[in-house]
Amino acid sequence: MIYAAGAIGLGLAGLAFGDFALQWQPVPRGVPARETLSAISGLALLAAGSALLWRRSALFGALALAVMYGLWSVALKTPALIARPLEMVSWLGFAETLAMAAGGLTLAALTLPAGITEARMRLTARIAFGLCQPVFGFSHFAYAAFTAAMVPAWIPPGGLFWAWATGVFHIAGGLAILSGVQARLAATLLAVMYAGFALLLHAPRAAAAPAAHIEWVMLGIAASMCGAAWAIRAGLDPAARPWGFLDRKDPTAEGP
Repeated sequence: MIYAAGAIGLGLAGLAFGDFALQWQPVPRGVPARETLSAISGLALLAAGSALLWRRSALFGALALAVMYGLWSVALKTPALIARPLEMVSWLGFAETLAMAAGGLTLAALTLPAGITEARMRLTARIAFGLCQPVFGFSHFAYAAFTAAMVPAWIPPGGLFWAWATGVFHIAGGLAILSGVQARLAATLLAVMYAGFALLLHAPRAAAAPAAHIEWVMLGIAASMCGAAWAIRAGLDPAARPWGFLDRKDPTAEGP
């Protein structure tokens, strides 16, 4: 539901502001029919996020979001990564959209009966999501002042502390997910951290500046990342079937 809410929020923001998701979806200004394409993108996000909320359409919604976010990463972020491979911001943009795609791939796997295909989907998503986390962590160190400025002043002991601390949390969480050592705990804590970003940082900023497109996009991204982390957590449990597929017998199992 959180992952779906993030997609729905991004879709509504795109429709309301008549634009793509800014630096997360950097479609060049000179593209023909750009406004029409941005409306189609917003409607697609809205439809896919809504489809994810119902069992019968969950597979479609999850796969659609995985493909859309994957295209953002490959088609829109890879050129900058190739052009400026030594700049952290290039890796950051690529990793953010890739991590969101990993969440959709995991949720798609969880709609399927247990088997080789869904196991490979979960593993692929887990590796992709785990590799993205150190990128986020190192970006907190590279842009510590910017990250610290995002932290509300009322949260002790200060913005710079949380910029460094959350950077460490990202790296540790990614390594845990990749290694399998306390992986579900790491995914849980990452989901909690992303929820904190959404509720403590981005939601108040969006409420304070409702006319600012970027604030709503950042809120949608944070919610999507929270949902993706929780999906990865569920994907680490082979028995997890959030849409009730636990009652479906594993076709590979023996016995009546």
